[in-house]
Amino acid sequence: MNGLQAYQRVNTQTSITDADPHKLIQLLYNGALERINMAKAKIQQKDYSAKAQLINKAIEIVGGLRSFLDFEKGGELALRLEALYDYMERTLLEASAKNDLAKLDEVANLLRSVKEGWDGIREEVSSQQAQAVG
Repeated sequence: MNGLQAYQRVNTQTSITDADPHKLIQLLYNGALERINMAKAKIQQKDYSAKAQLINKAIEIVGGLRSFLDFEKGGELALRLEALYDYMERTLLEASAKNDLAKLDEVANLLRSVKEGWDGIREEVSSQQAQAVG
């Protein structure tokens, strides 16, 4: 392992250790998007073994996001997100089987949209906590 990879691994482990639950979800979204982008590059390089590993990791991450859903508190939104995550997983499998860059882009765009909403929630919660303290 080269120095940069070692640094990235330690940096990631530190981020996870220091993360609150909201930040952990953000890290998962970022990780899935990163794996999808890397898989696209591997398809273009015709490195199909590495592509498969990266897409499998993205599928695992989306499964992890699904496992965090709280159906009691989340209600209809949680149900819709579960269906969306299921669609993303199936689309990633199809993209892997067909080396389909457009399908990877589709999932990446969906993930970005959900992530933007999640990031917005963090800003809202942070401002509410600041007002409560002040």
